[in-house]
Parts: sequence; C-alpha cells; structure tokens
Amino acid sequence: MMTAYRILRLRVDVFVVEQECPYPELDGRDLEPGTRWVWAESQEAESVEAEFGKAESAKARSGTEVTGTLRILREPGGTVRIGRVVTSKAARSSGVGALLMNRALELVGPGVPLALDAQAHLEGWYARFGFARCGDTFLEDGIPHVPMRTGPARTELGTVPELQLNGNQ
Repeated sequence: MMTAYRILRLRVDVFVVEQECPYPELDGRDLEPGTRWVWAESQEAESVEAEFGKAESAKARSGTEVTGTLRILREPGGTVRIGRVVTSKAARSSGVGALLMNRALELVGPGVPLALDAQAHLEGWYARFGFARCGDTFLEDGIPHVPMRTGPARTELGTVPELQLNGNQ
C-alpha cells in the first residue's frame, strides 16, 4: 500500500500543487479493470509495474522514493491510453520519463494503437516515442494540451541510450 500512496502523492504534488490545478486527481480510472501503473523508484533506479491494488506486492521498501510514474488504460474500441505521466522535480531531465515510456510501450506491445493528451510543450518529446498530433490544441485545467496518437504499425521503442530497465520484468 505504501507504493500506491507514493504514486498518488507524486501525482497530486505535481499536477495539483506544483501546476496549480485544483481538480480531483483521484478520478476513479485507477480502479478500472486492467489499469496498470508503471513507476520508477530512486533507491535502486528500477522500473516496476503492477495492476492497481497489487502495487504493494511490487518491492515497496521504506526509504524508497517514487521518482516518476504513468498509468496505462484500455479505452473502448481497443485503443490503449497512456496518462498521468509525471516525474518528481529531482528526477526531471534524468531520463526517468523516457524509461517509463519505454517500459509502457514494451508492456503494451507493438501494433496496438496508443493515445495520450500531452502538455503542448512536450509534443516533441512524445514524438520520439512514435506519437503524432491528431487534433487541435485544447485547454485542460488552464494548461494547453494536444491530442496525440500512434498507429497500429508502431513497432519500435523510443531510445534512451544510457538507461537500462531493471527490476520486475
């Protein structure tokens, strides 16, 4: 349960407090069947994942900090949505976000259409993982976002030259 708390705390700390967007971060989607969380921990620089409710079984240790996380959701029609991609201030520009995205793409597998709503200033960053803009910029909680998608032909992961995946595979 400690890991679930740390994941949710990071999301609230960044999305609600740091970005000054008072909205209900706990939107109920974490409880949907098939929802997966992927996160990075600082103590061992590892990436692990679990379905919601089983997070406590994935190496929750005292003194471990969640430095980044994302969630994977199944949408009606078979599209998979990646969302709530976040890294702690201390972990930004360290490659943690790319590590998480690569792990998410690995878990989903090639050929599965993916969707996400990116903060507009991160459009280029998501493009390196095969995402392309598929609509107009819109405001979500006062922050410009762009809808992005991959096609079913997606086969390669984004590149992170100096990071290796460790932990639960």
